[in-house]
Amino acid sequence: MKKKAVFPGSFDPITVGHEALVIRALSIFDEIVVAIGNNANKHYYFPIEKRKKWISQVFGSNPQVNVVVYEGLTVDFCREVGANFILRGLRTSADFEFERGIGQMNKMLHPDIESVFLLTTPELTPVTSSIIRDVFKNGGDVSQFIPAGIDLTI
Repeated sequence: MKKKAVFPGSFDPITVGHEALVIRALSIFDEIVVAIGNNANKHYYFPIEKRKKWISQVFGSNPQVNVVVYEGLTVDFCREVGANFILRGLRTSADFEFERGIGQMNKMLHPDIESVFLLTTPELTPVTSSIIRDVFKNGGDVSQFIPAGIDLTI
């Protein structure tokens, strides 16, 4: 049986941390679906079409990675695409506490779907989409925090 994981997030924007996590996870999973959550109640800085284009560009040479936009519960989306794993990255203990609660709720909703957590490498711990957005909005150079070739101009 193929091991298929969904890596959900807003990716607003994609970071080198996201990229590194997916690359590392490719040694564990046969296929990874990078799932861009689209919540109508949230305001995103970068348009969803741009975010999908950037992620597709980053992983374009890897057929094991697919990029999809979805709405609703992640566990329902996993069932829809035939994935038995949800991939999440942990940077800090606060991330763990947040993700633990979501993972346990997901397990209660769909016991057949496992949450898999990978620790971020130490040098990427401070890299977050929200900090990158703030630096970008204020004219700072974010090139070292986003994958090569990504142009954040809208």
